[in-house]
Amino acid sequence: MDKKKKNVTNQTEEKTPINIKEEIISWLKIIVMAACIAIFLNSCIIANSRVPSGSMENTIPSHSRIMGSRLSYKFSEPERGDIVIFPFPDDESIYYVKRIIGLPGETVTIEDGRIYIDGSETPLDEPYLKEEWTTDNSGYVFEIPEDSYLMLGDNRNWSRDARYWENTYVKKEKLTAKVLFEYFPKLKWLD
Repeated sequence: MDKKKKNVTNQTEEKTPINIKEEIISWLKIIVMAACIAIFLNSCIIANSRVPSGSMENTIPSHSRIMGSRLSYKFSEPERGDIVIFPFPDDESIYYVKRIIGLPGETVTIEDGRIYIDGSETPLDEPYLKEEWTTDNSGYVFEIPEDSYLMLGDNRNWSRDARYWENTYVKKEKLTAKVLFEYFPKLKWLD
């Protein structure tokens, strides 16, 4: 007898009709909100970039995707060794990824494939380099302005970096983001 009552109540329940217009508007609101959040994150919080060349190998392989923090240099100073995304000083429509080697006010000298800071007799320790330099490795002296940085690639034999730029230095306000990690083709923290 209970089964008959249950069947009767199921049949008498009214189904609420779906209003297609309201459903579409609801989905559009969600999509617009998600797009706004993504645009905000990408323009204010994170920087997403692709490394097209091998200039940062072996640290970042060619064609890798990387993620950086746009807020890093709002709250702290850039440091030697940071990997940074920035507009190429000779054509700001192109973004580069390089390592900070020289800091504001320093004199950086390159001799025999070694980097010396402010006349030090001890070369900069660079365990991230792919290989020993075989090209263009002597006779460079960079006197870095107070508001700028010297950027070099980790694959020095193949990197088109500050040694070859017309506008050699990158100003602090041009440092777009500090690279935090590589996420494609594999996840690897770079900090």
